[in-house]
Amino acid sequence: MTSSSSTPAPSGVVTRFAPSPTGFLHIGGARTALFNWLYARHTGGKFLIRVEDTDRERSTEAAVKAIFDGLDWLGLKSDEEPVFQYSRADRHRQVVEEMLAAGHAYRCWMSVEDLALAREAARAGGPALRSPWRDGPQPNDPTAPHVIRFKGPLTGTTLVDDMVKGPVTFNNTDLDDLVLLRADGAPTYNLAVVVDDHDMGVTHVIRGDDHLNNAARQSLIYQAMGWTLPAFAHIPLIHGPDGAKLSKRHGAQAVSEFADMGYLPEGLRNYLARLGWGHGDDEVFSDAQAVDWFDVKDVVKAPARLDWAKLNHINSQH
Repeated sequence: MTSSSSTPAPSGVVTRFAPSPTGFLHIGGARTALFNWLYARHTGGKFLIRVEDTDRERSTEAAVKAIFDGLDWLGLKSDEEPVFQYSRADRHRQVVEEMLAAGHAYRCWMSVEDLALAREAARAGGPALRSPWRDGPQPNDPTAPHVIRFKGPLTGTTLVDDMVKGPVTFNNTDLDDLVLLRADGAPTYNLAVVVDDHDMGVTHVIRGDDHLNNAARQSLIYQAMGWTLPAFAHIPLIHGPDGAKLSKRHGAQAVSEFADMGYLPEGLRNYLARLGWGHGDDEVFSDAQAVDWFDVKDVVKAPARLDWAKLNHINSQH
């Protein structure tokens, strides 16, 4: 096993915040980072940061700096050197070679046209995408450009026993044979996340509930590799005061904007902790109290709403 983790956490709990550097640190991302940090502190564990910069076209140095500036201002620092996902591509490819050798992955030479037809059939209510190369013979020219796909189970179910959502069951017929390596050899998101979480010793994956479907696919990769699954906790997204998904029309979105508007980091930490989690009727509390009280199992399932009046009140108390 290749590990970027050094000293083990006293409690064994390891959480991580894994932003993609394609823009500023969004308020929703900041709350995800805070929940990971709080849970690590509450359990005596470790909080790590991994920059998911495999999308080379959209990842920028300016965005990396903006994310770390936002996290530093909020006081959420990694307990170890941050990991940059792109630098680990060789390790990701090594795992795919292991899956190929074990029969958990296969080479796929589907053309763009064939792929479009298969996706259309899946959208029309057919089974999830399965390549004809899954169990078929090799092509005349095996060196022709191709991708490597995960060979998922065709029957049965996959259970994600989520700490927030509860047990969620997925039919394996609905989970496509996802691409692990693109034709240029670049690892895909779902592969890289699993390998990095495993190698970093991550025990609890706390992230937005827009990743719940990914958890099923990632669970299958863990199982194929014979690795221990982390505990999953998918937290609801933050909505605007009108109940719609948070957007520019609701006002500030970036942590830097809140800083520029004069909010205090301790005030914003206090308020963000209350978005989707609470301790009785306590509105205003210290970091020490939040660490003492916080448990990800107490996060509610419903989306939280950004309430400017409440934010202003809590900030004023700090």
